[in-house]
Amino acid sequence: MISNNTSDKFKIKDLPFLIYKTYKSWIADDPFRLSAIVAYYAVLSLPALLIIIINIVGSIWGVEIVQGQLTDEFSSALGSDAAESIEHIIAETRNSDKNLLSTIIGIGTLLFGATGVFYQLKVSLNEIWKISPNSDAKISKIVVDRALSFAFILVIGFLLLISFIITTGISALNSYIRKVLPDILIYIAYTLDFAVSVGIISILFALMFKYLPDAKIKWKTVWIGAILTAFLFVIGKLLLGIYFGQANPGSTYGAAGTIVLILLWVSYSSLILFFGAEFTYVYAECYEQSIEPKSIAQKKV
Repeated sequence: MISNNTSDKFKIKDLPFLIYKTYKSWIADDPFRLSAIVAYYAVLSLPALLIIIINIVGSIWGVEIVQGQLTDEFSSALGSDAAESIEHIIAETRNSDKNLLSTIIGIGTLLFGATGVFYQLKVSLNEIWKISPNSDAKISKIVVDRALSFAFILVIGFLLLISFIITTGISALNSYIRKVLPDILIYIAYTLDFAVSVGIISILFALMFKYLPDAKIKWKTVWIGAILTAFLFVIGKLLLGIYFGQANPGSTYGAAGTIVLILLWVSYSSLILFFGAEFTYVYAECYEQSIEPKSIAQKKV
């Protein structure tokens, strides 16, 4: 256990101590450096990542609908100008004419590029949880890591599809509520949207904490960390949307403004993710549910 201030079971009174220990560990692991690395790879991965997700979800929901939904999400998070730039990037990538060899190379590049950001998240989570690969780790591990990263792209696509279905259901419910209880519609819609966002993102973070790092961790610990991270992530997303909408920090950089906004958004979001990962680690250590390395990894000394 990290401190005698905590007992074997979590109590609300332990929360200030856990947050304090989390903050100290978070700062010690230099989250700004880690988030900058992830943001860099996110920019490189973005076109490939979006194309794969649009094709996967679009095969079920409709490509145009999915692309429109994603554009709306980018618009609310980064602003309309950035959303239009991203939409243009997607269109250019999808419409380019290539021969067979170029297509094969392009698919390989897409897969490698799209998995890059998740590979870096894996490396960062390993560092936060004090885990490192064994020195005799083989090249096959790298291949497995990339395959696992691609699996997370499929997970995102599936969760995105579920999100679209639930959002459609909520919209239909709102139409009914508007006729019956018009005065409280806005509060019900906001609460439902917030709850759905936290729920879906919690599942993503739970899977990420459970399977992405080279670690063995109990589901109970995973869910506690994932729900806290998702809650902070949704709050941060709302605040970042307000900040980007009011301050428009990308305007200073002209044509590169969209790239700067993406870097900022991913960096800030990664800081929240890493804080949640630190909380998960601190919680596990405090309540004797230590996060242990898998057979292909080892604890850092």
